[in-house]
Amino acid sequence: MNPSNKITFQNSRRDFTVTLNRRVNEYFKINQISRYANREMIIKSIVMMSLYFGPYALILSGVVSGALLTLLMVVLMGLGLAGIGLCVMHDGNHGAYANKRWVNSMIGYSLNLIGANAFNWKVQHNLLHHSYTNVHEADEDISPRGALRFSSHAQWRWFHKYQFIYAWLLYGLMTIVWMFYKDFDQLLRYHKNGLIKSQKSNAIREWSILMTTKVIYVSYIFVLPLIFTSFLWWQVIIGIVLMHYITGFILAIIFQPAHVITGSEFPLPDENHSLQDNWAIHQLRTTTNFANNSRWFTWLVGGLNFQVEHHLFPGICHVHYRKVSGIVKDTAMEFGLPYKSVGTFAKALSGHLQLLKQLGRRQATAG
Repeated sequence: MNPSNKITFQNSRRDFTVTLNRRVNEYFKINQISRYANREMIIKSIVMMSLYFGPYALILSGVVSGALLTLLMVVLMGLGLAGIGLCVMHDGNHGAYANKRWVNSMIGYSLNLIGANAFNWKVQHNLLHHSYTNVHEADEDISPRGALRFSSHAQWRWFHKYQFIYAWLLYGLMTIVWMFYKDFDQLLRYHKNGLIKSQKSNAIREWSILMTTKVIYVSYIFVLPLIFTSFLWWQVIIGIVLMHYITGFILAIIFQPAHVITGSEFPLPDENHSLQDNWAIHQLRTTTNFANNSRWFTWLVGGLNFQVEHHLFPGICHVHYRKVSGIVKDTAMEFGLPYKSVGTFAKALSGHLQLLKQLGRRQATAG
């Protein structure tokens, strides 16, 4: 299915959208601030890349030896890998890192460098998730196949009543499945339903990039350690799996509470394939912020706890979300619209857990 050819939004309440955009634009203009990356963002990018590639270099060079120290390096790599995903490639692939397209492309392709595929990510995340947030069968982020049920409109199966328990175990597998299966499955589907063509690319180009970068990734993450270290193949695999499990778990528990949480809505289009709100108001109804008062948490997760601001202004670098959030909140309240936020990360995870329980019941009616 290609939802971009079918689903539309109502052209209503444009006064809210116009007012909000004007106020945000004025903020950057009056304060003479670029909406792209600043010094803080560049430093953060260096830190996250170093946190991943630094321990890798120490392992490969033999500077670090012994099981415990190597294990520590693998854990740090997992944290760095998550940091690159949350804080670096995310802004690049949204075109929010710089006002030059080639810079955003280069930063975005850091995702390929760590094993995934930037093109697939942009289709799933930018095109489908950001356009049709929480819309069943359009937003792939809430449409996982099989074990997890993230929408009341999805098919219920008996084992979903236990998902509030096993979901947390599966979250750690996210990037492993993504890199070694999902990327291939997605590119096949996106070619079949015309999404590759709609993004002004072609299958030969994207398959070439995918296969080449996968080979590069497997070469440096698996083959080189076999050549330059004393670790056996199964020990290297254990290290890779552990690293990805840490990364997958972190990414999942940051992204899921933003949309799959009590109070979030899961609207369906009407018989004319139209959603009841305009796009901006739809984002307010389907998105939740959390832990906005914690500066260190905001720094670590790439500002994605300001998910409302990110969805409304994905082209703005995340280092500006804290300042923009006051404008968004005040404008939403002025127009009588929801601005959903929970105070702490713990409360966000609790809300996610509660919705997993609710959706695990056969007659769940969330949204």
